[in-house]
Amino acid sequence: MAVVNADRDYYRTMLAEGQRTEAELPFPPYCPERRIPLVGREVRIGRRSSTGTPEIDLREPPEDPGVSKTHAVLMAAPDGGWRLVDPGSTNRTCLNGTTVPIPFNVEVPVGDGDRIHVGAWTTITLRRGEAT
Repeated sequence: MAVVNADRDYYRTMLAEGQRTEAELPFPPYCPERRIPLVGREVRIGRRSSTGTPEIDLREPPEDPGVSKTHAVLMAAPDGGWRLVDPGSTNRTCLNGTTVPIPFNVEVPVGDGDRIHVGAWTTITLRRGEAT
């Protein structure tokens, strides 16, 4: 299960990095949590476009303007876990509260409790065994 949230702490961290100001990119006033089942061999994280819709569509309100069309991909691993790949997103992908991005096109193992940070404020927390 992927639990998708607009994460104020991550947002503040990104502002502190100095890439944008709060006036340029305000945090959304309403941010409902979404739960998305992780199904299939690949789960794309991104935003819907004329070329298709990713399984985790971050164009849903509140749309995160810092997310690429295909920002990252979760790939099922033979051991039942997941591997995260950033195929070259504009604003990078970070894990577990760090501001150090994962390398492009390198599989990074992720699992229960890991937090994937993308865009300006989105955090996706992986949860094993949760129902929708």
